[in-house]
Amino acid sequence: MPREIRLNAFDMACVGHIQHGMWTHPRDTSANYSRLEHWLDLARLLERGLFDGLFLADVLGVYDVLDGSPDAALRGAVQVPLLDPAMIVPAMAAVTSQLGFGITANLSYEAPYLFARRMSTLDHLTNGRIGWNIVTGYLDSAARAMGLSRQMAHDHRYDMADEYMEVVYRLWEESWADDAVRRDAAAGLFTDPARVRRIAHEGKQFRLDAPHLCEPSPQRTPVLYQAGASSRGMVFAAKHAECVFLNGGPAPDVAKQVAALRALAEPRPIRVFVGATLVLGRTRAEAEEKLAEYRRHSSVEGALAHAAASLGIDFGRYALDEPIEAGPGNAIQSNVAAMQRAMGPRFTKRGLIDQFILGSRQKPMVGSVAEIADRLVAYAEETGADGFNLSRTVFPECLVEVVEQLVPALQERGAYKTAYAPGPYREKLFGAPRLAPPHPAALLRG
Repeated sequence: MPREIRLNAFDMACVGHIQHGMWTHPRDTSANYSRLEHWLDLARLLERGLFDGLFLADVLGVYDVLDGSPDAALRGAVQVPLLDPAMIVPAMAAVTSQLGFGITANLSYEAPYLFARRMSTLDHLTNGRIGWNIVTGYLDSAARAMGLSRQMAHDHRYDMADEYMEVVYRLWEESWADDAVRRDAAAGLFTDPARVRRIAHEGKQFRLDAPHLCEPSPQRTPVLYQAGASSRGMVFAAKHAECVFLNGGPAPDVAKQVAALRALAEPRPIRVFVGATLVLGRTRAEAEEKLAEYRRHSSVEGALAHAAASLGIDFGRYALDEPIEAGPGNAIQSNVAAMQRAMGPRFTKRGLIDQFILGSRQKPMVGSVAEIADRLVAYAEETGADGFNLSRTVFPECLVEVVEQLVPALQERGAYKTAYAPGPYREKLFGAPRLAPPHPAALLRG
């Protein structure tokens, strides 16, 4: 039997997420992002398709690296305007019962005490269906928005993140014992004070002296996602992450990344999700025709604005055929490495633009439903990946096609579930609702 493939929808609470310009397509409805019904319909659709989760990206700050200005991002709705993803999750949870929600939240700019309460609240309100994509940020514009001149250096951000994780783990896992809440109306005892611990922490970055404000939620600690694929990011992921999100690419390269991550994390299990963009048709000819139609709406300027920010390179300073040298920087180092692997160490703006098939650096898989199903199964087998984070093209039709056509094709191949497993988000992924040793959070449990 083939590996069971898991699917997340990869989205963002904005108009333009990964494939820029698609909002101009007449059938695209992503401009309705600020209407609650937009998200309720999406959640219902994903649960009908037995998706494991909705993975919501987020950034703090705007993409202002291209030409030193946010104008291109603003013109093209390149992840701006942008809503707070945590605010829309309870509503989506209310119209579903199984779908998980992975929220990206930047730990660089929020006190761990407040953040721990927010995630516990969401875990309670979703009945244990919340996950956290741990990020440390990569935009200087975000640092300036938070009153700083620039962001912390890349590896130093991970050092700070290690301490942040220690603090929130202690709040989630150590502060309240499982039997602290009694709910004993006859005795007038709701919580046993002897079973609640004050968390005292005094470290390099954070100081804390207080108990957690929330009683233990179904999962205590949310399912932990992480997307760093730099050397330092992989070390962080191996220590903390349960699920890792990797950029797509040639299967042999991804297989090496997957094997390296799992070796670093042993004996802990890690699930790996690879980014993918799909253009489906009932035949290959239909898919190619759809791709050509979509391409007429893709935005090169939007793609350049996004790439400039995530790679930390102002492409406006380069002529089309001038070699671009990308050295170590403060942006997303794994994106720089992936671009250099794909185009060589000294690529050009023209070469980069040639990669923008649908307004992003991510090349889509194009083919009939049967072809794409076979490719996903083969890719998962060759790389050892557990599943895919599917970024949208023209919304909602791209996901409707996955639910109505691709999911049945994968099920026919024995590569996709026919029903949800029981329990909270973590239990669906790993078989138990709470973290287990040797994860550092599990060792703190009250």
